[in-house]
Amino acid sequence: MLLKTFRWAFAVTALGPVAGVLYGGWTALGLVAVLAVLEVSLSFDNAVINAGVLEKLGAFWQKIFPTVGILIAVFGMRLVFPVVIVAVSARLAPPQAVHLALTDKDRYQQLVTDAHPAIAAFGGMFLLMVFLDFVFEDRDIKWLGRLERPLAKLGRIDMLSVCIALGVLLVASMTFAAHAHQHGGLHADKAQTVLASGVAGLITYLTVGGLSDFFEGRLAGAGGEDRAERRPEEAGRGRSAIALAGRAAFFTFLYLEVLDASFSFDGVIGAFAITNDIVLMALGLGIGAMYVRSLTVHLVRRGTLDEYVYLEHGAHYAIGALALVLLVSIRYEIDDIVTGLIGITLIGASFLSSLRHNRAAVR
Repeated sequence: MLLKTFRWAFAVTALGPVAGVLYGGWTALGLVAVLAVLEVSLSFDNAVINAGVLEKLGAFWQKIFPTVGILIAVFGMRLVFPVVIVAVSARLAPPQAVHLALTDKDRYQQLVTDAHPAIAAFGGMFLLMVFLDFVFEDRDIKWLGRLERPLAKLGRIDMLSVCIALGVLLVASMTFAAHAHQHGGLHADKAQTVLASGVAGLITYLTVGGLSDFFEGRLAGAGGEDRAERRPEEAGRGRSAIALAGRAAFFTFLYLEVLDASFSFDGVIGAFAITNDIVLMALGLGIGAMYVRSLTVHLVRRGTLDEYVYLEHGAHYAIGALALVLLVSIRYEIDDIVTGLIGITLIGASFLSSLRHNRAAVR
């Protein structure tokens, strides 16, 4: 089972370093390895959150996620996305941006770094909405009960998460964005850019998530058991054994891809501290992304989120922390080690709490 789930990750691990050596010699091999470790260390919370969404989907979409979907994660986010950012921010034609990335790497890195406030605002707002909608939902299982119970009551207020997110964005645009960090330690007023990018992130979340919920609701209301795909391997688990199908599955998968992309922003920007070579970046981060996606599928197939009931809570708190880190990083440089430690600490604490919960249930 483990070998089958991680076979694509193992294949990419075998081919990626070889491609790195052929491209840039043995030094490139070390850079690819470091980037892969960086991506995995920053993205474990990503795998847990993704698993919570992916388990709603059937076997077809679960196969698509680590195969066809990886093209979006590696080719799209690690290769095309930085080039698009440079093309838009510098007002260059895409071929010019590609040429710049391959021939003038320092200038390319400068342009991507200067575009960081817009990237951070978009990703920060999207992830903040993921976190807020989670903590404001009244769930049967509560990890930090004293905190989550009052939050669940507040969640009854319509559109509260949107109001809070917009408030946070407004504060960030008037404070952090007024002296946004730029290449070379300089600062610039990016308030308007941050505000526009943050609103775009919010709109993206509401649109994609709303369409997913809409078609999921229609499926359930029209007799979901007749139109959805059964998953026998989930029989007896705490979660639904009905997999989404049709348009509901498509928009849920689309939401999953946008969510996964939002997790990638900090990794892509952080990778420039290691190398500004776009090819090595794509190879190293691509290997890490492949392991994260395989881990997501593994968590779903093993039913890990049902076995360790607080793990999803810890991951969402890590997401909330990451959203705030992204917004703060508009002005201040924050080391990736800090981001990684926050995520690992919160997920580790939720895992230990889940173990204690399971032991108490056995007694």
